[in-house]
Amino acid sequence: MGFGRDLRNSHEGLLKLQDWELKLLETVKRFMTLRVKSDKEYAALLLSMTQQTEKQEAADYISTVSKSWSQVIRQTEALGRVMRRHADDLNSGPLHRLATLIRDKQQVKKSYQSLHQQLESHNLKVTRSDLEKLKTTYRQLSRDANSAKEKYKEALAKGREAERARERYDKATAKLHNLHNQYVLAVCGARTQQDEHRRCAAPTLLDALQRMQEDMTLALKSILEEYCEISSLLTEDIVKVHQEISSAVHQIDPLAEYQHFIEAYRSPEMPEASVEFDPSLVEETDNLPTNEILWNTLTADSLQAINVFVSIRWTSTTDELTLTQQNLRTKETLADELDAKIQTSQENAEKKSDCVLLLSQKLSLLELRQTVQSLRGSEARLFSQKALLDSKMAAAATAPPPAPPPLAPPYEDDAHSVSSTDKMKEKSSRFDTLRHSLAGIIRSKATLGSSTSFFDVIPTSERPLADQEWYHGAIPRTEAQELLRQQGDFLVRESHGKPGEYVLSVFSDEQRRHFIIQYADGQYRFEGTGFSTIPQLIEHHFNTKQVITKKSGVVLLNAVVKDKKWILNHEDVTLGELLGKGNFGEVFKGTLQRDKTPVAVKTCKEDLPPELKIRFLSEARILKQYDHPNIVKLIGVCTQRQPIYIVMELVPGGDFLSFLRKKKDELKTKQLLRFAVDAAAGMAYLEDKNCIHRDLAARNCLVGDGSVLKISDFGMSRQEDDGVYSSSGLKQIPIKWTAPEALNYGRYSSESDVWSYGILLWETFSLGVCPYPGMTNQQAREQVEKGYRMACPQRCPDDVYKVMQRCWQYSPEDRPKFSELQRDLAAIKRK
Repeated sequence: MGFGRDLRNSHEGLLKLQDWELKLLETVKRFMTLRVKSDKEYAALLLSMTQQTEKQEAADYISTVSKSWSQVIRQTEALGRVMRRHADDLNSGPLHRLATLIRDKQQVKKSYQSLHQQLESHNLKVTRSDLEKLKTTYRQLSRDANSAKEKYKEALAKGREAERARERYDKATAKLHNLHNQYVLAVCGARTQQDEHRRCAAPTLLDALQRMQEDMTLALKSILEEYCEISSLLTEDIVKVHQEISSAVHQIDPLAEYQHFIEAYRSPEMPEASVEFDPSLVEETDNLPTNEILWNTLTADSLQAINVFVSIRWTSTTDELTLTQQNLRTKETLADELDAKIQTSQENAEKKSDCVLLLSQKLSLLELRQTVQSLRGSEARLFSQKALLDSKMAAAATAPPPAPPPLAPPYEDDAHSVSSTDKMKEKSSRFDTLRHSLAGIIRSKATLGSSTSFFDVIPTSERPLADQEWYHGAIPRTEAQELLRQQGDFLVRESHGKPGEYVLSVFSDEQRRHFIIQYADGQYRFEGTGFSTIPQLIEHHFNTKQVITKKSGVVLLNAVVKDKKWILNHEDVTLGELLGKGNFGEVFKGTLQRDKTPVAVKTCKEDLPPELKIRFLSEARILKQYDHPNIVKLIGVCTQRQPIYIVMELVPGGDFLSFLRKKKDELKTKQLLRFAVDAAAGMAYLEDKNCIHRDLAARNCLVGDGSVLKISDFGMSRQEDDGVYSSSGLKQIPIKWTAPEALNYGRYSSESDVWSYGILLWETFSLGVCPYPGMTNQQAREQVEKGYRMACPQRCPDDVYKVMQRCWQYSPEDRPKFSELQRDLAAIKRK
């Protein structure tokens, strides 16, 4: 089988074959190009991972985990370098050769078409065209000879001019005979040509084409073999890296991991301090006994009450402990089964992940045992207190409480002046104080679950307003309305329009109603009974289901609990130095008291209009939903009173614009590209969340540790389901950073943010120059409408400027997505 023997009449099929093979080679080329790109990106990602991994501080003890982890990081870095080298080898080897092969393949097709056309043309000329011309002439000369013959016969018959007719007849006959000979020779040559074409010329061309095709197939095979060899993940260098990583992991020894730590931090042998009554407390009293309960007319009522409460608590604790012990026995049985399963898994060499899956169950068991231990401790403590009380109460059961020891002058006269009613009030007050103190101490320490206890007898209405779960502080009216979703939902908030005034917000009959809490004569009320505190007022209406007002008929059913994850008290934050001023107030450096974390605190001026206070808090509402390394993080909000705080992570490098201007002589192009990629990554995250920033600029970005850029200042941001937000008016709009459709029609979108990102890029590579230098806002706007775009900054690479121009396409649909910008800029950075 072969082209020359079997494909003599398959020219069109051969052309289709060559076209199909060229398309296949182009597909292989695209695949290899993507493989080179992906390997480079993978290598860059591995190297970036190792660079961004926080270096662990040297421990005071030897850690097998730390040593193994360091080895894993080093080998991962080595793997990144290997993958980069492989990508370069693929690019310079198989991919380069494949491109050459494609060019040669195209040339072979072109040459074949040309040679085939020449052969066919020549064969057609000899076998058809030339013969057809001779045949046409032959027929004409034949007619001419016959005509001359007839005329000669006529001349002979008439007997005149016969000689001249004879000459014409001889000439015509000679021409015909000569042409006849030419035609005979032409037919002979054509027959030979046709035979030669069929037997030799055409098959030779086809066989030569087949050999070229086979040689190219062999070349492609060698290219793919080299590709397989280079791209294989089983090459010696990659296998060696993974063997090193595996070896490092095997070096982790759980049994030896904490031996050095124990030696380094071994606790010294010291006797435990015992808890004793401090005798110095009674040195200046009237002979009060140590470690003994006083039973007299001043303490009788409170002791009896406490004894009742402790008895209730004791009964509750005992019941709960019994249930917990039953549950514990069940869990211990399960733990035994789990231990047996672990042993079986290890013996059968099952997946090591099984052990990890069992850890959560072991942790649950540990927590349960700790809870039971805590219950037993509480049981013992309450038992000892009850025993002490019981002994005293039993001894005093048969006799009324004695009077306290007489007081020495001058208090004696004062005692006479106090009426019995005043004494009872004083006794009641002391009892209430004692009851509240005891309840607060035990409630703060109790860990015994949800069973009813005497601590629950203390009403929540006695807690301060800020501690009430349904009090949301100075949240905006719109946010309060979003939280109210079903009949009877309610919350209390501080009015934005009138600080110090409080509002009850309720969902009732498909409406969200807002009632101002009236305050007059030291009493809080709606229209009925007054109470000394707002919690007492709310608890009254909640418990009695009394309507808020007769006209509204609103009843409180469900308290909307505030989101404690983000709520901070003003006392939780200590303000430090002033960092600057924002759109709504001052920004301070602060400290979070719970763990001494440094933070940035944005404050809101108390005299701002309510709509601006709402805009101030909208930034916190947006940031609650986001978690990305290139988005500034929210820590919490302080809305319990004025002024409102937004507490955010402290980004030590300050705003990006000042950073650029301060460091402009030190910054390299590579670092500027990294900032650009960080900003694109953060905006790509927001784009995915349908968040429109609306104020993206260098002044609204921050520079963190490791020169990581973070998007900040979400005061103008909006989150829309369709990713498009319409507005009107030009108040406080940054003209030079805003896209034309947003300025002209108030239409904001991620595409308009892309325009602003192009301006941010220009700011970055101009090292902090104000955009459209020398132009006013109005002039810049007019010039942009006419098609003007800023020139490339002096230090900006051409590829980056092309990205800027894509961002500044007048039609929003023609601008790239942020994900594309992140990808393209990252590729430029890697060059």
